[in-house]
Amino acid sequence: MTLSEEARDRLADVVELQPTKNSELQERWGMDSGSEVHGYLESTLSEYYFRDDNSLIRATPEAADLVDVEPGVEGGPDDEGGIPTKLNVPRLQAVVLDVVAGPDERSESVVSVLNKVREASDLEPDAEDVRSALQRLRRTGVVEVEYRTVPTFRLAVERDALDVTITD
Repeated sequence: MTLSEEARDRLADVVELQPTKNSELQERWGMDSGSEVHGYLESTLSEYYFRDDNSLIRATPEAADLVDVEPGVEGGPDDEGGIPTKLNVPRLQAVVLDVVAGPDERSESVVSVLNKVREASDLEPDAEDVRSALQRLRRTGVVEVEYRTVPTFRLAVERDALDVTITD
């Protein structure tokens, strides 16, 4: 199914806000009622969402891939200058957040972060795993990249401003 630009934007909202309720989407989308939200979800996004055991709206994994938005991220444009404050991330990403250079420190390479991850945990990721973790965190806005001879990374926000939950 091909989605319009509006449908893709709304699907990105579902991914970003999940788990969410009709009322949250109603407010985000400027709709008049939860029934209108439900109708839109069923008619336009039915392949990309489901309701969990608590009747909360969640996106399918395919939806997250389609819109390239990281699920389980709270915060955004109106919070902390656009940087999320709550993250649900896999353990590797949580360790990366613990060891990567802070916002006032000199940014560091993937290999530097890899070595710190290995020293700080029992994880044994390869460089590509760490690069991927850094890029996912960059897309959420909590890590920034600085291009020198090689791409280097550091936090975009103070560590204590983040509430991180490990999902695996």
